[in-house]
Amino acid sequence: MVYPDPFFLPMERGRRYCVRYAPASTATSLGAIVYVHPFAEEMNKSRRMAALQARALAGAGWTVLQVDLFGCGDSEGDFGQADWQQWRTDVADATAWLSEQTGCRPSLWGLRAGCLLACDVAKDMEPAPNLLLWQPVISGRQSLQQFLRLKVASQLFGESPLERVGTRQLFDQLARGEAVEIAGYALSAGLALGLDAAELALPAAPARVAWLEVVPHAPAEPSRAAHARIQTWRAAGHRVDTYALTGAAFWQTQEIAECPELIEASLAVVADWQA
Repeated sequence: MVYPDPFFLPMERGRRYCVRYAPASTATSLGAIVYVHPFAEEMNKSRRMAALQARALAGAGWTVLQVDLFGCGDSEGDFGQADWQQWRTDVADATAWLSEQTGCRPSLWGLRAGCLLACDVAKDMEPAPNLLLWQPVISGRQSLQQFLRLKVASQLFGESPLERVGTRQLFDQLARGEAVEIAGYALSAGLALGLDAAELALPAAPARVAWLEVVPHAPAEPSRAAHARIQTWRAAGHRVDTYALTGAAFWQTQEIAECPELIEASLAVVADWQA
C-alpha cells in the first residue's frame, strides 16, 4: 500500500507544501518524478487525478513529489504576490531536492500551464529530463487571454456597461504593474506577464517526451496545434510519443472527475522509459 507523505519544504520566500509518494521498498525504485500543477482553479479541479496518478506511479516503483507553488494551495505566500520566476525557481528547487533524496535525475510531469513551467525549467537541466505532458498549454498568451475573459464575462451580471472593461484594458492594467482580481484570484503583473511570454518549447538537447491529450469524443486524436508542435519537435531530434484518449476534462469540469484511461496510459509511458 502506498501512503502519501505530506510535509513543508523550506524554500525562498517561505515554505512549500509538498506530498511525496514513494514505493513500498527502495529495492523496487525506478526513478523520481516532480509534478507541476496547473494554473489557478484548474489546480484544485485536478488534485484528485494528480493524487491518483502519483499513487499509481509509486505503486509501479516511482517516487513522486507534488509541490504547491508559492501562493498556491497550502504553501506559504499569497497568490497575488506570486510571479512566474518564483514559480520557476520553486520547480527547480523541488527537482534538486528530490534528486538529492533519491539519487535519481527526476523527470518532470506537467498538467496544462504546468507543462509550460516544466518545459521552461527543463531548458536549464543537463541532461534534459524526461517530460510527461498532460493536456499541455501551447501558448501562455492564449492561456492568459482565456483567464482574462473570465473577468470580462463576470461583468455582464454585475456592472453597468460604462464600468465594463475588455481583455485589452485588463492587459494594459497588468502592463502598468497593477494587479487584476479575477474569479477570486488576485493576478499580479509579474505572474501575468511571465505567463504571457511563456511558450511550450523543449531544451536544445534531445529530450524524451510523452504528450497525452484527453478528448470528449471518439475518435481520439491530438489537436491540430498539438500535431504541428510535435512534428517540429521530432524534426529537431526529440523523441515524442503521443497518446489521445476519450474522457472527462477533469481540470475544468464542474464536479470533480476522473479519467482512469489517462492514468493507465501514463503508467505505460514511464514503463517504456525504463525499457
